[in-house]
Amino acid sequence: MKIILHRLWHTLLALLKFCWKYIAQPLYTFGKRKSVAYYQLHKHRLTAPYWQHKYRQVQTYNWRKAKVSDFSFFFKGVLRLSLIFVLVFFLFYLATYIGFFGSLPSRNDLKARQNNTASEVYSADSVLLGRYYIQDRTNVKYQDIAPHAVEALIATEDARFYEHAGVDHRSLLRVFFKSILFQKESSGGGSTLSQQLAKNLYPRKHYWFFSTPINKFREFIIARRLEKVYSKQEILELYLNTVPMGGDLYGIERASRRFFNTSADSLKIEEAAVLIGMLKATTTYNPRLNLEKSRTRRNVVLNQMVKYGYLSPEKASTLKEKPIRLEYRYQTHNDGLAPYFREQLRLELVKWCADQKKPDGTSYNLYTDGLRIYTTLDSKMQQLAEQAVRRRIARLQNQFDAHWRGRTPWGSNQEVIKTAMRASDRYKKLKAAGLSEGEIETEFAEPVSMQVFSWNKSSKKEMSPLDSIRYYQKFLNAGLIAIEPYTGFVKAWVGGINHHVFKYDHVRSKRQVGSTFKPIVYAAALEQGMDPCTPFPNQRMTYANYDNWSPRNADGKYGGEYTMRDALAHSVNTVSAQIIMKAGIEPTVSLAHRLGIKSTLPKVPALALGTANLSLFEMVQAYMTLANFGYRLNPTYITKIVNNKGEAIRQFSPDMNPKQVLAPEHAATIVHLLKGVVDEGSARRLRSEFGLAMDIAGKTGTTQNHSDGWFIGITPGLVTGVWVGAENPLVRFRTLNLGQGSNTALPIWGEFISKVVRTPKFASYRYTRFRPLPPDVEAKLTCNSFLEPEPQVVQASFLDRLLNHLPGRGNHREEDRGWGARRDRDRYEREEKDRWKEEEKWQEEREKKQEEENKKKWEDDRKWREERGKKLEERLKKWRKEGRKWRDN
Repeated sequence: MKIILHRLWHTLLALLKFCWKYIAQPLYTFGKRKSVAYYQLHKHRLTAPYWQHKYRQVQTYNWRKAKVSDFSFFFKGVLRLSLIFVLVFFLFYLATYIGFFGSLPSRNDLKARQNNTASEVYSADSVLLGRYYIQDRTNVKYQDIAPHAVEALIATEDARFYEHAGVDHRSLLRVFFKSILFQKESSGGGSTLSQQLAKNLYPRKHYWFFSTPINKFREFIIARRLEKVYSKQEILELYLNTVPMGGDLYGIERASRRFFNTSADSLKIEEAAVLIGMLKATTTYNPRLNLEKSRTRRNVVLNQMVKYGYLSPEKASTLKEKPIRLEYRYQTHNDGLAPYFREQLRLELVKWCADQKKPDGTSYNLYTDGLRIYTTLDSKMQQLAEQAVRRRIARLQNQFDAHWRGRTPWGSNQEVIKTAMRASDRYKKLKAAGLSEGEIETEFAEPVSMQVFSWNKSSKKEMSPLDSIRYYQKFLNAGLIAIEPYTGFVKAWVGGINHHVFKYDHVRSKRQVGSTFKPIVYAAALEQGMDPCTPFPNQRMTYANYDNWSPRNADGKYGGEYTMRDALAHSVNTVSAQIIMKAGIEPTVSLAHRLGIKSTLPKVPALALGTANLSLFEMVQAYMTLANFGYRLNPTYITKIVNNKGEAIRQFSPDMNPKQVLAPEHAATIVHLLKGVVDEGSARRLRSEFGLAMDIAGKTGTTQNHSDGWFIGITPGLVTGVWVGAENPLVRFRTLNLGQGSNTALPIWGEFISKVVRTPKFASYRYTRFRPLPPDVEAKLTCNSFLEPEPQVVQASFLDRLLNHLPGRGNHREEDRGWGARRDRDRYEREEKDRWKEEEKWQEEREKKQEEENKKKWEDDRKWREERGKKLEERLKKWRKEGRKWRDN
């Protein structure tokens, strides 16, 4: 290796010596000799006497007897300067052409050139859900662009477009004489549409000298090549797809959508004139920012169309009188349908694109390659889900605020606020900038202007970042996901209440699941051979082997015996604890993982009460397996990915070979038991309040201190789960009645499903029924759900016998504790139902009143705008009249 390096070094030295001896040294000698000779010939001109002599000659010269020959030196000087200019021009052009200032695209490069195009996400019913982009652009064909938009462009930007081959020499001369010499701003620019397209495709670069001339030469060359590669129509199509329209907006199609809520082929003449007018200065002539300037510029474009015969003067006059009517639609990634789902999709697609190669060997880019992603979401169902979440959480938030009025949910525990502050982006940026804790706290205490979210109306306020954290910590949030059990297709995904403010996706977030885990415990017991009719005493027990763990019932009531159905219907914790102890903790954990739960589960008996932190996505998948007779399907939410040429580069199909993880009879038994929760248990209000007539199996869930409320419901065609809670578990209702899942999560589920079945598209869901149980399974479930305790005969005292004879007392027998518990539950449910009816009535009256006030406000605002418009029109007419008089005079 050393020998090879030694030889290479000597070869390089020999090459350098050769170049110096036979190329550099002769050139240096020749240049030096010529320079010395030139200096010797003209050195007398570098002296002061020479120029003094020339000055006296000019003073004493007789201009009346001047001859042309006397000015030969001037003409020679001009000729030499012209030759030098031409030579420099040629050398610059040649240097640019050969790529001295950076390589130029070849014809093949220009043919293969593609714009950065946004990728689009579509629902199963072909509704555009959202877009991923760096540049907000959608390419359209020439035939999909309104003809008057093309005519307005040519008339305004390049009237001789069809007559030149990329560079318009006549326009260059016009710019030189009119714009440069005579300073006429209305003379127009010299760049053709082809040159502007070259600038759009290959943005200008900064050089350390002569940046403008070099960039102009580059555009000349690229424009000529574009004309040889593309037809005139193709150049117009490329231009209108690449032209910047301000900010991250590019192309005529997206500009039409944003400013006028229409497509490029449906633009009216006056709308096209507005957009073409913006090309001169996208901010100055933006109709949203500067309406009057935009209107003036629009009229200039219309005049240009008249000048070049694209529009009649009469038509132009009529159009110039019209006001600009905007339908501005600016949608960020936080807006539109399913923003949380689209963000989850984006994270997965970025990774997928990095691993997928295009034919040229490069990886796909989600933001620039114009992919179309087709999903399983149903746009109508998604819309109904978002409406249900917003409507019910807004009501619940009012209830929550009233519940905590005058107090804070976290009390004196300021660690809640400090933790939230440290998790904020503002804190991380300040920390990265090197600020101390004290300086950061000072920054957080300083009021700033910010957009503040509210269920009534979002508004801009002066608020310190610390106060905004306290404000948002009091908000309740929610997650909802609906999946078809037999295909695994995700139909609705709501990760939160507002993606602008709350970025955390509560479909994927992990919280304690409460009693929604109990069906898995019961299924594990069935696998271990337990009879569903086995009675369990409703007694509080202490388990010495597990740190004297002693589970309690949420309602604090005990007594009697329960079988699985009634214990599950009324969520009896004491019975669930006994069942997991008999079924075994290991088998329960194993079954949970087989059903689709991937998170780590604590191997403790408290697992039966839902102490595990799991996501809504995992829990709904587990319930989906139960609904699918024990066959596990992986949820699917992408069906197809298509490239910008319309070719499918990836097909996703439902799992055609699902894995059997639970015996069908056990899965059917659990679903049957879960029907009891809806028919006679904690979810009975689904029938009475929401009027749902289809078969429903489900389970409510409430965690410790009622921090989380859950409800997961199964219908024959849909499994839907809902979670409700705050960002911090310490923020919760103080009472079980308000904080339990049947009061927080269940109403969202009920409203969503009731809206779904009332939609004609989903009318088939309304009266669906589960598949009948096999006779042998049904026979096993024929038993009493609740066994009353044996009545105890107690000798009545003299006082009792005396009181029994009083009116209204009689000799009524005292009810046993089990029946009393049922009676109390029934009374509580009736009271809850009445309270909810009053709450709904109050809310409807409030919404009606608010709607009336808004209508009145909108009507007053409309009248004020009309009056103001009339006054402006009258003022404009008066100004025009005065202007005509002034011109006539």
